[in-house]
Amino acid sequence: MTSFPGLGPSSGFLQSTVWRAALALLVVFVMLAITGWTAIRSTKEDANPLATAKNAWRHATFHGRPLPDPDAAPATVRTFFASLDRAERAQLAHRYPLVVGNMGGAPVTLRYRANQMAIDDARVIEKRRMDDHRLTPVGRQEASRLMHRLESLMSPGRQILAFDPAGDGRAAEVFGDLATADRVSVVVPGVDTNLSTFERTAKATAAPVGMAKSLYEAERAARPGARTAVIAWADYTTPSGLGVEAATGQLARAGAVRLRSLVDALPSTDSVSLFCHSYGSVVCGVAARDLPDDVTDIAVAGSPGMRAGNLSGLGTHARVWAMRDADDWIQDVPYLEVGGLGHGADPVDPSFGARILSAQGAAGHAGYFAPGTQSLHNFALVGVGDLGSVDCAASDPRCSADLA
Repeated sequence: MTSFPGLGPSSGFLQSTVWRAALALLVVFVMLAITGWTAIRSTKEDANPLATAKNAWRHATFHGRPLPDPDAAPATVRTFFASLDRAERAQLAHRYPLVVGNMGGAPVTLRYRANQMAIDDARVIEKRRMDDHRLTPVGRQEASRLMHRLESLMSPGRQILAFDPAGDGRAAEVFGDLATADRVSVVVPGVDTNLSTFERTAKATAAPVGMAKSLYEAERAARPGARTAVIAWADYTTPSGLGVEAATGQLARAGAVRLRSLVDALPSTDSVSLFCHSYGSVVCGVAARDLPDDVTDIAVAGSPGMRAGNLSGLGTHARVWAMRDADDWIQDVPYLEVGGLGHGADPVDPSFGARILSAQGAAGHAGYFAPGTQSLHNFALVGVGDLGSVDCAASDPRCSADLA
C-alpha cells in the first residue's frame, strides 16, 4: 500500500482507518437510500418570481431616482426607506411586494405587509393550479395543500418576514415585536423544510412555526418583562430527505450565507441567539465563524455535527450549547467527515468543548421544543440570558458554573 506523502511508518494504519471510516459512511447513506429515506429532489426548472421581481426593480426608477440594489447592505436600504414618507413606502411595497418583503434593512412592518400581498399572489396561482387538468391528480392535490398553507400564512396577525415561492418555497415568521426587541432568538430547522412543512397542525412543535412559537412562549414565561422576539427561519434551501444532500455541506454553506444576511439585517439588539435543530446545526456551524458580535449564543439539538472537530474549530466568539435526548436516532449517524461526507465531531461529546444542556422530557429527534420539556426550558433561559439557571446534562454538570 502506498503511503501518504510526509507521513511516517504508521501511514498504512492511518490509510486503513480513513478508508474504513469512508466505507462506513458510504454504507450508511446507501442503506438510507435503498430503504426509502432518501427523497429525490425534482429536476424541473422552477420559475423564480423573486429573481424576476428583483430584475424589474433594478431597471425601475421612483420619482425620477434609481432604486437601491435589492441586495444592497442593510444600512443602505435603511437609509433609502428612511428618505421616503409612509405613502411612498406603501407604494413601493404594493408595486414590488416580493422585493420589499425580502429586503434586509427595510422596515419590518413594511416587510410584513409586502409579504401578505406576495403570499396572496402565490395563493391565487395555486388555486388556479388546483383546477388545472393538465396536472396529474397528485399535482392538483399538492397545489390544494399549498394553497391552504398560503391561506394560513395570510391569517390576521401573522408577521411573515420573508417569503419566496420558488421551488419548494422558503419563509420566515416573527413572534413578538422585532423592531423593539432587546433579545432575538432565531430557530434554524433541518431537512425537508419548505412552505408545505413550515407549520403543522399535528405535532406542531416538530415544524419551524411551532418550534418558534413554543420558544417565544417559554421565553415570556421565563422572564415576563424581557423584550424578546423569536424568528422561525426557514429561509434557506434544506436537504430533501436523508440522502447525499443531508450528508454533505453544500446546502449548509448556502444556508450559512443567508443566515448571516438575516442577522446582519436585524434591527439593533443587545443579543441574538441561534437555536439550531438537526441539519440546521450544520448551517449554524458553517456560519459561526463570520457571525457578528451580537450573536452571543449558539445552541444545537439533535445535531449530526457542525462541520468542525471541536469548539475552537468553529472559530466563534459565541457560547456554544448542545443537547441530545437519549432516544434521538441522530446518535447513530457516524460523527466524522471523510471526503466531504459527514459533518464532523459530535457536539455533545465532552471532548468537543460545548456546554452540554439537559434534554430531559424531549422524545425522539423532533421533541426538543415540546412544552414542558427541560430542553425547551433550557433554550428559553439561553434566549433571555438567564444562563446561570440552565439545567446542565449529567455529562457536564458545570456547564453554567462561570455564567451565574
